[in-house]
Amino acid sequence: MKILITGGTGLIGTPLIQKLISLGHQVTVLSRSPQKVYSLFSKAVESWTSLNDRTHLNDFDAVINLAGEPIAEKRWTDEQKKRLCDSRWMLTQRLSDLIIASETPPQVFLSGSAVGYYGDQGQAVVTEDEQPHDEFTHQLAQHWEALALNAQSDKTRVCLLRTGLVLSANGGLLAKILPIFKMGAGGPIGHGKQFMPWIHINDMVNAICFLLDTPALSGPFNMTAPYPVHNDQFTAILGDVINRPAFIRTPAFAIKAILGESAILVLGGQQAIPKRLEEAGFQFEFINLKEALTDILVTHNENE
Repeated sequence: MKILITGGTGLIGTPLIQKLISLGHQVTVLSRSPQKVYSLFSKAVESWTSLNDRTHLNDFDAVINLAGEPIAEKRWTDEQKKRLCDSRWMLTQRLSDLIIASETPPQVFLSGSAVGYYGDQGQAVVTEDEQPHDEFTHQLAQHWEALALNAQSDKTRVCLLRTGLVLSANGGLLAKILPIFKMGAGGPIGHGKQFMPWIHINDMVNAICFLLDTPALSGPFNMTAPYPVHNDQFTAILGDVINRPAFIRTPAFAIKAILGESAILVLGGQQAIPKRLEEAGFQFEFINLKEALTDILVTHNENE
């Protein structure tokens, strides 16, 4: 397949492109940094810096849209909220417009979203049918998804990737919290009963490839492992895997003082399960959190 990818140098995009290349696909990466693309993939991919001079996507079989400003990096000021929205909405709108303008459009458009679509769901089990809570993360993801769905037609199917917490040795959540845990200063956040819908990077990449290769599938998919855990379970298991104590609880008021409104990202959560992926026959490699963390933090290091 000829595949156009945005966000190709990020946490998910990098291993995804490596996998797609190994499968023999031709990949074009949209990136503001061609040098970074070349350093990661050499000449195995083509690099575009802009879509401004494009009038269609006739030459592509698939589009995978993973771009977006990281949501947990900064406090949610009005300016930062606008940046989060614009980084997702404007590019997705452009991609949809180009797909619509194509005479022979891509057969599939896989577009990023997040379990934040549902808002804070407390202890409820969250499938793709769950009614969302109307808060900022929902508003952000809902419009993001709506823009992607504009590209849907009898020629193009659209899959929405409602992604959970991606566990990887190369960044993301673990990169942020590992230094604290390695010092023995890690532990639960707030009451610790908020759910953390996690997914191993290998399963994330394989699930995207599965959606790419299964023509009958469209609509939203929870990109999460089948067994999400509470925050206090996650921290205890992480401490066990790296052989460090993990009992220093950070009170909710301290998190709110530091993060403001974006504290909901760590004080809230979703017990999101991958109902539609599993019903479609996708097989997860990692369904047990301890095995996933051991693979990433122990096995990965031993193999380097």
